[in-house]
Amino acid sequence: MLTIHTADEGGAVAVEGARVVGVGTLAEVQERFPGARVRSWPGTLVPARIHEGPLPDAPSPRERIHAVLKTGATAVLAEHVDSPELRSAADRNGVMILPGPRPPALTDQGRADLAVFDESGECIATVCAGRLLHRRR
Repeated sequence: MLTIHTADEGGAVAVEGARVVGVGTLAEVQERFPGARVRSWPGTLVPARIHEGPLPDAPSPRERIHAVLKTGATAVLAEHVDSPELRSAADRNGVMILPGPRPPALTDQGRADLAVFDESGECIATVCAGRLLHRRR
């Protein structure tokens, strides 16, 4: 399903499946994709982060990966994925395991990894490969 994610600052990202299909202002993206579902978020929409340090402690590998998603990150560094169970949990959720850091970006036809942060810097939502995997209630 084609979804346009937008936030208070006016930027918008059109997502279809796991890919970004358009980036611009809300008006520009809606003009390109009339009839698309619009999901509006309070806060600032940015490319998802890369979690560069050790993964948060949690009782299970799944919960460790979810803790990363709650920070607005959709990728972790390979050096911190220290077990097959943790690698499996990352794979099941679409979290990328990277050999090293790289700058996050939202590009046309790129992977749809984005996050929304409130004015205090807390993550409101994380979209990983086009799927909403974290939303603060």
